Amino acid sequence: MHNIALALEGAWKVLLAGLLLGAGLPAIFALGIRSLGMSAPGARGATVTGTDGTTTTDAPTSTLGRALAALCFGLVLLGVALGITFIVASGFGKQLVFENVYPTLIDK
Repeated sequence: MHNIALALEGAWKVLLAGLLLGAGLPAIFALGIRSLGMSAPGARGATVTGTDGTTTTDAPTSTLGRALAALCFGLVLLGVALGITFIVASGFGKQLVFENVYPTLIDK
């Protein structure tokens, strides 16, 4: 019974990391892409007629949409940078720890 408890103790950590990195970062990236399409309320853009005769209005992105997109892309870049730092640090005999609010490299 003790072995099952040990296995479940490690399994939730793997599940959490998989959800955050496997689904979380792509979802944040998709939210950033989606927020780039936010237009300001009542904004009028150029009307474009396509080759098939359809017309679309290209409204400018709102300031809130750009700010939200920048925040989302920044979070994704931070996650990627931390992942690369974790991999490279282990090759140099270091360990990435989060004892404080910010990540720190220490000797193993």
